[in-house]
Amino acid sequence: MSNDFRHNVETMIPALRRYARALARDADIADDLVQDTLVRALRSEKLFLGGDLRAWLYTILTNLNRNRRRSLARQPTLMELHDTTADASGTEAEGRDISRALATLAEDQRAVLLLVVLEGLSYRDVADIQGVPIGTVMSRLARARAHVRAVIEGERPALRRVK
Repeated sequence: MSNDFRHNVETMIPALRRYARALARDADIADDLVQDTLVRALRSEKLFLGGDLRAWLYTILTNLNRNRRRSLARQPTLMELHDTTADASGTEAEGRDISRALATLAEDQRAVLLLVVLEGLSYRDVADIQGVPIGTVMSRLARARAHVRAVIEGERPALRRVK
């Protein structure tokens, strides 16, 4: 294993952790996703043919999360109880509103929003990571932004119409 490759992967850990935590909404699950991503990346160094290491690592993490979600879909769901006390002040309440808005997004929309806005990736990189056309990334991002805006402004987000 090349020391340069290992070092470059290690420098990505904070960004991977940030993305995984926002995507999974659970610190323990996020840490597991990041660890699994790092193990796969380091074991698969020979498969990395150069290019954008960051996009490659996000692709691994995205696929691991997608697999995790598929296995969870086969299990019964449990509802988490939230404290609904309204004694939070400005910034804390706004942060909670944003967290709530992100939590109610469809996973594919949340992932696109996080990769573009939080991680600063290009639409092309996100399209490659998610394995979808760039137009799909753009529409998911537009829907995600509209949904977050509606939730924060206290509106009921529009339901997707089926044609």
